[in-house]
Amino acid sequence: MPRELACGIGRREKWYMKTAVVTDSNSGILPEKGTGMGIYVVPMPVIIDEKIYYEGIDLTHEQFYKCLIDGRKILTSQPSPAEVTAVWDRALSEGYDQIVYIPMSDGLSNSCQTAQILAQDYEGKVCVVNNHRISVTQKQSVMDALNMAQQGYSAEKIKSVLEKSAYDSVIYVAVETMKYLKKGGRVTPSAATVGEILNIKPILIIKGEKLDAFAKAKGRKNAEKHLIEFMKKDIEKLKENGDEVHIASGGSFLTQEDSERWRQMVSDAFNDKNAFYDNLPLSIVCHIGPGAFGIGISRKIREEK
Repeated sequence: MPRELACGIGRREKWYMKTAVVTDSNSGILPEKGTGMGIYVVPMPVIIDEKIYYEGIDLTHEQFYKCLIDGRKILTSQPSPAEVTAVWDRALSEGYDQIVYIPMSDGLSNSCQTAQILAQDYEGKVCVVNNHRISVTQKQSVMDALNMAQQGYSAEKIKSVLEKSAYDSVIYVAVETMKYLKKGGRVTPSAATVGEILNIKPILIIKGEKLDAFAKAKGRKNAEKHLIEFMKKDIEKLKENGDEVHIASGGSFLTQEDSERWRQMVSDAFNDKNAFYDNLPLSIVCHIGPGAFGIGISRKIREEK
């Protein structure tokens, strides 16, 4: 918490360690948008036909979508150490005393472990949060961190608060087509063929370190219904302790009409006008393909005393 120091006779000022909030584009926050929010963003690299592009820098979601449906060879990667430290160094050179860095879940990428090693050279100025989140729940962690930083919390304290609540979140995603799950070896070719014929929509869960199969639904409407039902049960569990939650929806290359319809459906189902919609990050989309839609929740951070 902020320290109070005497400054002059008969006057006291609050002095704060100025903390920069840094994340990666897996949070759904792209570099340009992050600049306007006061957040530093490390763009995630995507390798297309052996050439490296960066999300939100020289690769838009529209360009990625075209490459995906054209069947081009796409691989995701983690940012290089130099790319991560370049963003950290820029933040420190722009007047910040310390950094809290919130990368994607360590179970989905080695980015977090790499960052923790890199932070050792910064003499305590960089705190890496092992937040076990991605997409809309990772974004909420970033917004919570920004709020705490603006209140004068140290990077170390922000890290502690976020890691304490890391597992109080979950995302469900319904997949439109099994083509990309089959391509990534997550379902067998025969299962994918049967699934397409029967209009089966796999439902995946992202909780903590892994992206796993969770359920199946026949048709899009049933999938939407199941996602909302699953989430209501999770919210009830969190609210048993009197906690409140943040709710968000997301999708991969949905039309504007479909994305707005899904956002409104989620907002109405949970009576939450603040429920926002985000595009799913490319690191997820390359594995599940276009047309997927999801819903995520995270527990609201309790006011620290």
